[in-house]
Amino acid sequence: MEPRPVKSAFRETVESIVIAVLLAMVVRTFFLQAFKIPTGSMRPTLMEGDRILVDKVTYGIPIPFTAWRLPRIKAPQRGDVVVFRSLEDPRRDFIKRLVAVGGDEVEIRDLRIWVNGKPLTEPRIFRELNYYNRGSYGQTGQQISVPAGYYFFLGDNSASSRDSRYWGFLPESKIIGRAFVIFWPPRRVRLLK
Repeated sequence: MEPRPVKSAFRETVESIVIAVLLAMVVRTFFLQAFKIPTGSMRPTLMEGDRILVDKVTYGIPIPFTAWRLPRIKAPQRGDVVVFRSLEDPRRDFIKRLVAVGGDEVEIRDLRIWVNGKPLTEPRIFRELNYYNRGSYGQTGQQISVPAGYYFFLGDNSASSRDSRYWGFLPESKIIGRAFVIFWPPRRVRLLK
């Protein structure tokens, strides 16, 4: 009986690297993705340079290179911080807070967000921030209806955010996932609410 050949250290290292890269690609494509915050449109929740993790599973895993998604665990909820593909430039990703879902009536009045005739109070950030009338979908005295299957998003920094007030309603197919944690820089590590 002949002895089995022993794998070289080089080959084992290469195989380990290939497996690690493939696993990282699968995780990034289907489960979690890291993003870096480029602008101040979500201040004070997210600051420029913050790095966040986005859960792609909860809202339904997007299938790459298609508009399809696997079944979702739960629907996006009002107040969630969400990453999505821009309607204006599909190569860019945006991050905003979900304010209204299909069937809701939205109005920005007295520096507050009103949904279905009531001011938003939960999560707490809705009570703490001021929201300004801007854009075609956020004018003073304007009540807008969110169509079924669409969402209305605002940046927490309403004075400096290009959001649904400007480009309108976002279809569900553009959603990438729910941001749930800041993981960098270390002094800002925390769960997002």
